Amino acid sequence: MAAMPPALIRPLARGVGFIAGALAGYWLARLLGIDVLRDLQGGKGVLAAALIGLGGGIGLAAARRWCALRGYESSGK
Repeated sequence: MAAMPPALIRPLARGVGFIAGALAGYWLARLLGIDVLRDLQGGKGVLAAALIGLGGGIGLAAARRWCALRGYESSGK
């Protein structure tokens, strides 16, 4: 089986990292007793959205680091 080209690995890794991080943020909010789909307004909804966004950002950064450590990251973003 041929290896996947780096041009395909980078976007796939970033997408998986972002989605995994956002889901982790969602489940963290759920563990705190906040349902972002139910508590759409007010402080709880804002906190849940922030956790999801923060989780997605952390997941994206982790994916970029993973690609850089394996030599898949190009000089540009």
